[in-house]
Amino acid sequence: MKQKQFLFCTAFFACAFSFAQVPVESPSKKLYFVSDTQQPMLVEKLWLKSNNNLKATAGIFANILKEKPAHLYMLGDVVGLGSSRRKWKNVDMFLDSCRKSGTGVCGVLGNHEVMGRRKKKGEANFQKRFPMNVRTGYVSVTDSVAVVLLNSNFRKLSAADVAAQKEWYKQTMTSLDAADSIRAVIVCCHHAPFTNSKIVGCSHKVQDYFVEDYISSKKAQLFITGHAHAFEHFKVKGKDFVVIGGGGGLNQPLKKDGKSFTDVATGYKPPFHYLSVQRTGDLLSVTSHAINDDFQSFTGKYQFDVITASQLNLAKTAEAATEEDKIKSSGTSLK
Repeated sequence: MKQKQFLFCTAFFACAFSFAQVPVESPSKKLYFVSDTQQPMLVEKLWLKSNNNLKATAGIFANILKEKPAHLYMLGDVVGLGSSRRKWKNVDMFLDSCRKSGTGVCGVLGNHEVMGRRKKKGEANFQKRFPMNVRTGYVSVTDSVAVVLLNSNFRKLSAADVAAQKEWYKQTMTSLDAADSIRAVIVCCHHAPFTNSKIVGCSHKVQDYFVEDYISSKKAQLFITGHAHAFEHFKVKGKDFVVIGGGGGLNQPLKKDGKSFTDVATGYKPPFHYLSVQRTGDLLSVTSHAINDDFQSFTGKYQFDVITASQLNLAKTAEAATEEDKIKSSGTSLK
């Protein structure tokens, strides 16, 4: 284990050293998202293949530090076992470097943070690293983009906590839709409502408690999760759902039978990756950054745009006006 930690640190600082002297540029407004950066557990290696996982995580961390995003969101399973202080050592160095460079950091609890008999210790360790976290949901806003962060560890929550989060979430989504200062909403939690992973499967609780309010929100256009160690992109009722569990965990096989969900990104399955989102006017540009074979450089091989609510409203207004003209021209009035 000491040797693995040494290798991680060596890879991390080797990557970081090359850009340590780069002058600070104008503040970025990009939002970065990464999930499942946990160290592979021995039991996982019994049925999943390892692939320089620690080196991949080190490369991802180094590249994020190089890019200096405005905010970083870590979507759970940050470490292999939340109750172990030793598991947090490399993450602590990374988070400290992020904050010193001006990057804000938020996180949501994954199942590995609250795993085992010492789940309270694991959650306490997580809270120490992410003091903004509220176990029944909270919001972070950057550049008029609100990121709603939810706790999908339903088995670790009391019935009262589950009800409180659901009510808070519903009210928050309504408030964000009405807020003039918010142009777009992104919803995040750890467990994926939709995935083709053969290992973890879909979270029906997330479907039941979180998806409906996301679908009905006029400003929420992107739902980002992890847990499944793969990159997946689904369109459900016109809304985007992205799975980004490629932070360094063991890659998981995906179902390809008739029971699988239709994945927009069928030709894009990198083992390790993270996501960036940047607002430009009325568009959110979403890019997945995949690590190359050298485990240091990255390529933004998958990109799509999401229209914000203001542009959607203009489009709907124009569509309604066109429809009205058609009706008037046919001699029928609108009432």
